[in-house]
Amino acid sequence: MDELDTALLRMLQNDARRTNRDMAAELKIAPSTCLERIRGLRDRGVISGYHAAVDLKAIDRSTQAIISIKLRPQAMAVATAFQKYVMDLPQTLDMFMVSGGSDFLAHVAVKDTEALRDLVLALAKRQEIADIRSSVVFEHHRRTTVMPLPDH
Repeated sequence: MDELDTALLRMLQNDARRTNRDMAAELKIAPSTCLERIRGLRDRGVISGYHAAVDLKAIDRSTQAIISIKLRPQAMAVATAFQKYVMDLPQTLDMFMVSGGSDFLAHVAVKDTEALRDLVLALAKRQEIADIRSSVVFEHHRRTTVMPLPDH
């Protein structure tokens, strides 16, 4: 990735709806060059998609939590099936397979703490769960632009 790719990546992460012509003008390059560079970023898998950011409060899902889950038995087939199950839940925002005391961390968003309790209790009934714990998220900040790290 060169400086031009990095600049385009930053622009698209800040506003994926910017026009090719607008970005080309700002970078002082031809629109065809801009389009070719963006296509190259997609083809190399640097850009994996375009998404709309949603305000969770606006859709009545202002209570967020991280649910820590330990499975038994610790077999890949069990983990894969469980991960699919949790990702299919409408409350799930993100799912992480991790090392350490837990096998998974699920980031969820629900209406309120009662809905969170109901979700945790429903998950706890699953036989493959050895331990489950939840932590309410008081504040959540997400970086909207991610750039390659400099080589040092």
